[in-house]
Amino acid sequence: MVKVTVIDIAKKAGVSQSTVSKVLNNYPTISKETRTKVLDAIKELDFHPDLVARSLVSKKSKTIGLIVGDISNPFFSETSKVVIKNAREQEIDVIISDTDYRLENLESALRNMVGRRVDGILVASVDRRDTVTTDLARKGFPIVLFNRHTDDKGTPYVVLDNERGSWLAVDHLVNLGHKRIAYISGSLSFSTFQQRFEGYKKALTDYDIQIDHQIVYNGNADDEEIRRFLKKTLSLKNRPTSLHAATDRIAMIVMDQLTEMGLSVPDDFSVVGFDDIDIASNPHISLTTISQNKREMSQLALEKLLNIINENDDDYPYQIILEPELIIRSTTKDIHVV
Repeated sequence: MVKVTVIDIAKKAGVSQSTVSKVLNNYPTISKETRTKVLDAIKELDFHPDLVARSLVSKKSKTIGLIVGDISNPFFSETSKVVIKNAREQEIDVIISDTDYRLENLESALRNMVGRRVDGILVASVDRRDTVTTDLARKGFPIVLFNRHTDDKGTPYVVLDNERGSWLAVDHLVNLGHKRIAYISGSLSFSTFQQRFEGYKKALTDYDIQIDHQIVYNGNADDEEIRRFLKKTLSLKNRPTSLHAATDRIAMIVMDQLTEMGLSVPDDFSVVGFDDIDIASNPHISLTTISQNKREMSQLALEKLLNIINENDDDYPYQIILEPELIIRSTTKDIHVV
């Protein structure tokens, strides 16, 4: 089958090739009569535009990149869905890449997406040490970070006040009578975990509670490491009565391990998570957590990226910090009254 081209459409409609290109790219200066002739010719010849060729004409591919840490993590899968839905409504395609939280994978994904001529990139998981995103942004390539940012804050970002969020979690536990509050997070090489740890420490200091590093874990937050740490922590003579998890995923692993150990949440142990992923509100889980308004965050990040792409960026570079919210459910208990 012979491929139909813009030349064929132009001949059929009796117009120039540039006129066909203008119709394909929705130029407002084309008359209704001419537009109708071109569209009729497209329909009659069953023409399907070459998106790459169109991108060369418009200098836009109508495609953006989205880089996440781990698509199996509910936070990333849920925010990705929001980005894709909102982009699709504006006829924009999204290419997703999963870094598995590795800096070299992030850098590779950025290079590949630039090579594929995406109009811009949203990065939902970036290492604090990364310089590739910052360098690209400084060279004028449209990039917006959300959820996390680098130590060099020269790249636009939309994030949560993570320190304040963890402060609220610990404040809630202290007001319920807990003084021995354990903490688990991922690596401090990510801004989210570093800032949430700062919030945990600040809240304890504000309440004049000594920080016990025996009941604190910051590192590789896979299932086995979390379970191993929890078993060790709960074997201490002066064991904690509660725990603040830096993510809801960690909180749920903790709750599962507590059940295996014959402990009840919240009667024997209180747990507060962070993120407010969708399953956290399930009545069988009902996790007390910190909401980071993930839908607003991802929508706002996409909106700001499109502003940069479309050169509608008067307040560039965007550095937006959203307010966290404590969501009290059923995994925390007042222990003042024994």
